[in-house]
Amino acid sequence: MKVSRSKTEYMCVNEREGSETVRLQGEEVKKVQEFKYLGSTVQSNGECGKEKISARIKGKVYRTVVRPAMLYGLETVSLRKRQESELEVAELKMLRFSLGVTRLDRIRNEYIRGTAHVGRLGDKVREARLRWFGHVQRRETSLEDCWMHEAGSPGEHQPNSSCGKDWDQITLNTGPASSSDTKVTA
Repeated sequence: MKVSRSKTEYMCVNEREGSETVRLQGEEVKKVQEFKYLGSTVQSNGECGKEKISARIKGKVYRTVVRPAMLYGLETVSLRKRQESELEVAELKMLRFSLGVTRLDRIRNEYIRGTAHVGRLGDKVREARLRWFGHVQRRETSLEDCWMHEAGSPGEHQPNSSCGKDWDQITLNTGPASSSDTKVTA
């Protein structure tokens, strides 16, 4: 193993009394109070220092971890204005907490969103709903759709049900949509 004398440093953790100097092949090795190890700053007093993470990175973590959890399943739900505003309040509470800002600092919501590079939650809900609607419009009729459409009430017998037919018969009877149908394309 080769050790670079010019790059080597050392640190004593919780040192009570002055230690002697450390030498490597006759040269004195530099003593430091903190150093980075596996992405964390380790300090000589035993603490692991917190590193500054930019607001942009915090916003990216929020957009990839927190927001999908908040938006899960909202494509199929119609939200009232009050529910949408409650979700936005929760979103801004999380953004303020992650940025270390309180309401007492009187920083506007638009500035917080801009700092973290995060858009409005209501816009993202509408975007997800439209994306889901496009998928629904483009889907092909399947056997499960026939079952759901013809199921009727529980326990009710459906004599003309297509569920007794095989897959080829169902797909032959359900051809492409007529030209009078309106389709949403993305």
